[in-house]
Amino acid sequence: MLQQITHYWIHFIVPGVIAYIFFRQNRKKARLIMIATMIIDLDHLFATPIFDPTRCSIWFHPLHTRFAILIYILLYFPKKTRIVGIWLLIHILADSADCLRILSKNA
Repeated sequence: MLQQITHYWIHFIVPGVIAYIFFRQNRKKARLIMIATMIIDLDHLFATPIFDPTRCSIWFHPLHTRFAILIYILLYFPKKTRIVGIWLLIHILADSADCLRILSKNA
């Protein structure tokens, strides 16, 4: 339960904190951009079942693959796409934490 709370906290609360600390002049815009990056979870709609608490998103869903993650890393470097790249990578890290939880339960 704590893991799920942490996961959603990273997706919804942390953007506001990061926007406040690093993007003070444009914090509302930055937070909206960071929350908008959760669109990568649309790839869950193509899975059956759509949500499976025992499934690791990383490497399973198309927007959570190595190729997609490489693109997210590349988005970090240009200043215009940096915030999108940062937040997509943080999203992947949050989803990776879920994979660790799943692996520890199965061990």
